[in-house]
Amino acid sequence: MDLLGLTQPRPVTFALANDVVNADSHDGPTDGPGCFARVFVSPELDGWTFVAGRWCDPIDNERADEVLRACEGLSTRYSQAQAYYYGAQGDGSAWVVAENGVVIRRCSETGDGDDHLLTIGDPLPYERDRRVQLGLCPEWDAAQASEGEEDDWKWAVFDMAPALAQAIGLSPLAVHSDLPMRGTGVLALTPYGTANGVPPGAYRI
Repeated sequence: MDLLGLTQPRPVTFALANDVVNADSHDGPTDGPGCFARVFVSPELDGWTFVAGRWCDPIDNERADEVLRACEGLSTRYSQAQAYYYGAQGDGSAWVVAENGVVIRRCSETGDGDDHLLTIGDPLPYERDRRVQLGLCPEWDAAQASEGEEDDWKWAVFDMAPALAQAIGLSPLAVHSDLPMRGTGVLALTPYGTANGVPPGAYRI
């Protein structure tokens, strides 16, 4: 929390954290500081800690560079750090993967024509393996790929974030009550929340 500049932690249940993060991300203005005001910092779950909220979006126009630097800093301290975007209603996937202070991969597939501008690093082993499963060459060359091959890959990447997260760490969608857990989850203010306050609202406890 110190490294990320998070303040005023308040213990919360998973249900309350989910309700708040969801409301901040979807119910208010999507281009103002309110959507970046709070994050959920989970207990340690099977060796991993989640920081969840729109403030962590690795491809947001306003936040992408800062999320990249945050992953670098966290991976310097903890050896690994990742950030993900996943649109569960067909809005695509994106990820940043950092190891030992270096971002080794950033990838985005959301249907935006500028997705390719965010690409950093070579495909991860999971990406290569997935291409083989689809019958595609693991060494991607968009210039030589057929239109059908390119479409197959784009659709696969659209939904890839949760599976990739699980393959190289732990997916938030795979959290369940039997996972080893240590500590208490908290809702914390980001620097945006400290400076501008939080959106009003009542939430499910």
